[in-house]
Amino acid sequence: RVRVREALGALEPAGEVKVQGWVRSVRFQKGVLFLHINDGSSLENLQVVADPSLENRDLTFGSAVEVQGNLVKSPHRMQNMELKAKTIRVVGPCDTWSFPLKRKERHPLDYVRQFPHLRCRNNTLGSLLRIRSEATAAIHSFFQDNGYVHIHTPIITSNDCEGAGELFQIEMSNEARESAEKTHFFNVPAFLTVSGQLHLEVMAGAFTQVFTFGPTFRAENSQSRRHLAEFYMVEAELSFTESLQDIMQVMEDLFKTVTNTVLSKCPHDVELFHKYIAPAQKPENFLVIPFIVILKTFFFSCRISYNEAVEILKQASQTFTFKPEWGCDLQTEHEKYLVKHCGEVPVFVINYPYDLKPFYMRDNEDGPQHTVAAVDLLVSGIGELCGGSLREERLPFLESRLQRLGLTDAYQWYLDLRKFGSVPHGGFGMGFERYLQCILGVDNIKDVIPFPRFSHSCLL
Repeated sequence: RVRVREALGALEPAGEVKVQGWVRSVRFQKGVLFLHINDGSSLENLQVVADPSLENRDLTFGSAVEVQGNLVKSPHRMQNMELKAKTIRVVGPCDTWSFPLKRKERHPLDYVRQFPHLRCRNNTLGSLLRIRSEATAAIHSFFQDNGYVHIHTPIITSNDCEGAGELFQIEMSNEARESAEKTHFFNVPAFLTVSGQLHLEVMAGAFTQVFTFGPTFRAENSQSRRHLAEFYMVEAELSFTESLQDIMQVMEDLFKTVTNTVLSKCPHDVELFHKYIAPAQKPENFLVIPFIVILKTFFFSCRISYNEAVEILKQASQTFTFKPEWGCDLQTEHEKYLVKHCGEVPVFVINYPYDLKPFYMRDNEDGPQHTVAAVDLLVSGIGELCGGSLREERLPFLESRLQRLGLTDAYQWYLDLRKFGSVPHGGFGMGFERYLQCILGVDNIKDVIPFPRFSHSCLL
């Protein structure tokens, strides 16, 4: 058995092979039966040439087939190989009248989103899932090639790492709750994780460089094009680092390495997006610039402070829905403007106000405009892609802040990390779906996940 991708990439004809997949088109031409079949391994279809006697009434668009024959050179200049069929077996017929995906139609993404159980058979979503698979493998390869240890952080946790309170709480079913004592299942309130960072910090105290890549959850009741209740996060922690520059360099290297891999391994899939979904998108631009931009004959790094960002926004001719003020968080409209202002290249914004950020970020001790050593990476069309910081490794500073927030008892274990062999360290997280949006130019984040919010009872 060979996959369609292998057959298309073969350099020499082969003896009898078997190909299994789904029919993308059926046609007769000059007494010859032509099929195009696909098995999901490639955007391109494999052409099957057969005698008309092999035609079957169940051989229709969407049907599942098994074809046996010889792999031969194709006379068509647009393809290398084709399959000369000896037998064609219809494994699963398809009712083309009721099948919602139609042959030769380019269905818009909002249409196929109505069919979460079938949309992976659409070319666009098929390309997305191949890209997503290659990007996932590239992320793991990047960290492992650079000496990081992969950690599986808990999905059920009692920690609210972000401190925003947007948590899904874990509860027993009604039946179990009625038969049990009125106590929490884990003896304490438990939630679906919003981040693996705090667990990574534990592991960074033993392994120096660690990362995790898994699902995270936010109970933010928004049906916007930017929000998901469940999404994947790439997170890393680096011990023995005292500079935000180190964190930013890893962010940049990760972004460029993964993007380069996707472009080299999925060129046709990426091209589909840039031809039909986002014609102006050119992810290769991210690879040739060192995240630096030249503006108005002066040399500027695209690493700017929060203070500078606020001043740029205040002087902007654009009217914002949220007025930019020092001490307020940057909104998506602000982030997009800053990227545009800097020439549509990625922008690092560093040193955010102390009161805006969680307790674990390192105090800069910088006077009236009190800041922490935090960094966000902003990219074109998306806004924030990565967020990170140096972590507060100094026990007195951390004790003081936790006491003011009334969190000392809850995070006594976190203080222990500073008592026993603490070192300067930092880390960051990157939203995987936002990364895919960035390189592909997809506007709606729900179009870069395998399944959108389910509307069918069989998928609830």
